[in-house]
Amino acid sequence: MAQKRGRAEPNFDVPEGRPGRRGDLDLRLSREDRAGGGDTGSEGRVSKQTGKRSSSSRGSSGGRGSSGRGGGRSQKRRRSWLGRIVYGGVVLGLWAVIGLAGLIAYHASQLPPIDQLSVPKRPPNIAILASDGTLLANRGETGGRVVSIKELPPYLPRAFVAIEDRRFYSHMGIDPVGIVRAIGQNLTRRGVAQGGSTLTQQLAKNLFLTQERTASRKIQEAILALWLEHKYTKDEILELYLNRVYFGAGAYGVEAAAQRYFGKPAKDVSLAQAAMLGGLVQAPSRLAPNRNLPAAQARAAQVLAAMQELGFAAPQDVKVALAQPARPASVRGGGSANYVADLVMDVLDDYVGKFESDITVQTTVDPSLQATAERSLVDELNKQGSRFNVGQGALVSMRPDGAIRALIGGRDYAQSQFNRATTAKRQPGSSFKPFVYLAAVERGATPDTVREDAPIKIGNWAPENYSHRYEGAVTLRSALAHSLNTVAVRLGQEVGPKAVVQTAQKLGITSALQANGSIALGTSEVTLLEMVGAYGAFANGGMGVIPYVVASVKGSDGKFLYKRTESGLGRVMSPDADGMMNAMMHETFVSGTAKKADIPGWDLAGKTGTTQDYRDAWFIGFSGSLVTGVWLGNDDGELTKKVTGGNLPAEVWKTYMAQALKGQNPVPLPNINRWRRAPETTASVANAGPADVIGQIIDGLTPAPQPEAPVRRQRQQRAEPNFFEKLFGIND
Repeated sequence: MAQKRGRAEPNFDVPEGRPGRRGDLDLRLSREDRAGGGDTGSEGRVSKQTGKRSSSSRGSSGGRGSSGRGGGRSQKRRRSWLGRIVYGGVVLGLWAVIGLAGLIAYHASQLPPIDQLSVPKRPPNIAILASDGTLLANRGETGGRVVSIKELPPYLPRAFVAIEDRRFYSHMGIDPVGIVRAIGQNLTRRGVAQGGSTLTQQLAKNLFLTQERTASRKIQEAILALWLEHKYTKDEILELYLNRVYFGAGAYGVEAAAQRYFGKPAKDVSLAQAAMLGGLVQAPSRLAPNRNLPAAQARAAQVLAAMQELGFAAPQDVKVALAQPARPASVRGGGSANYVADLVMDVLDDYVGKFESDITVQTTVDPSLQATAERSLVDELNKQGSRFNVGQGALVSMRPDGAIRALIGGRDYAQSQFNRATTAKRQPGSSFKPFVYLAAVERGATPDTVREDAPIKIGNWAPENYSHRYEGAVTLRSALAHSLNTVAVRLGQEVGPKAVVQTAQKLGITSALQANGSIALGTSEVTLLEMVGAYGAFANGGMGVIPYVVASVKGSDGKFLYKRTESGLGRVMSPDADGMMNAMMHETFVSGTAKKADIPGWDLAGKTGTTQDYRDAWFIGFSGSLVTGVWLGNDDGELTKKVTGGNLPAEVWKTYMAQALKGQNPVPLPNINRWRRAPETTASVANAGPADVIGQIIDGLTPAPQPEAPVRRQRQQRAEPNFFEKLFGIND
């Protein structure tokens, strides 16, 4: 019989002696049983047969509440905190590096791509030289030309390294040592006593960045400094720096600064001057020697000490430099050369096109004549300006071919940059009369032609002479010499106002002229430069000239961009007409309104000019080698106190011309000999009797009297000068 089978139950090998007691089965895992548990050795293993831990195992690992197990946890805790600190520091450092890299990458992205980065071109400088090659002025944004570091004395660039970046030749563009030192100095002195920027960083800032003080700019500055160090040598970086750094007073670069403060090129500065320039860049406005000399000298002493410490200058040289500190040079010529420089800049576009590098302009100006002209004008204004209520003046002097030798545009360039010689238009008064007389001469008149000095009326206008007296019949020679207004007006009416205008324009007057009756008395406004240029035709024999100041222009490579060749307006009057005009204007120095300006031994010719109510006073005169014009008046048109062309302007003219002609051999006036008045002939044609007149006509010395102006017997002598003529000179 089959035996009934029960369900088979799983057997977990319950230990013997304890059948059926499942609750006695210990299935808990110890620490050692878990993954990563401690290795207790063979004694700590659980028996495969019993599933229990041996007593030795429990003892060694410590049971619950045992002191051995608690000590292990404490040691582990200590190890855990130290690890966490180290780990956290490493993680934080990595994130800082990542953040810094991101920050640098961001600011680098704001800059042009490195492969497209280049040093921006320096704005070109225009060096304006005198005829002898000396510097008159610099023009342009920088104020001076680019110089090579090889041109400079060694101590000049070393001065900048010593005071601004003594580790310049050893760092890579950024100087961590210098930054730490600067931080230490600033902390100990409780303020910003020192900066950490290298010369390379300063150059990067000047070349590419603004002057704002932000963290962003400092990061970009560091990036650009590294790029500069990679691309250029140390000397190239230093040369770029010396030509770009700002020295105050509009001077960018060491050449401009040397010229501005010491009146010499950078290659010629002394050790003391080099130290002063090196110290300037820290604070150009505060340390400029022409504004704060004690501060500039104190800073220069610091530079010298640093140079000696680094071995850049010998102790004995430093001692001499400290004993004889640098001082700024006085402005040469009071700054009047700047009027010349301004004129050069006004006309430069006519000679050269666009240029991107430095250029040198050679002018026709003689620096000694420029200084003489300025002294002559300024001294006269200082001496008599207040007395005669005249505040301004101008002077232009040129060779008969039009080359300007001196040009003064005002009393003081520092006070007013307005050029009264080239820009101001004023009525020339009687100095315009030679154009009227020339128009008459070209239509048959001669110096001995006679005209009536008598009242004349044109419409409602009735011009009068300066003396308010009339001489009757006079020769043109006498009429021009004594500046008789009625005769000039009569001549103007005879030839016609349009002919007068055309004659003036033919000689080089470019201002608009009004063709009316008063044109004969110089009522249309012109510039002094135009008038002197027009008179140049009389001085050179009849060739029209164009006044010029630029002789040549060279590029930075020394090649000519422009070189003047002979040019002018061609012949504008015949030699005979020129000779007659010179003979008549020569008489103004012999017996006329310019008698006070005569220079013994020289043939001189010219004409005075005074406008209505003594508003403007002119004198333009010339020898065979030099033409000079002077204007005096007030910018606002205020009336002077009886200043005429024959007094103050004539005195300025004579003072200047006497020095300008000194040591030269007298040059005769061109074409004058045939028409010169013989010394023994003191009476005019009108003074002679009828037989004498007939004899002179036969001899061909003078044409027959004109029908419209019959010869009248002139007084043997002119009337006694009135009070004003005695006080201010012969009338105008």
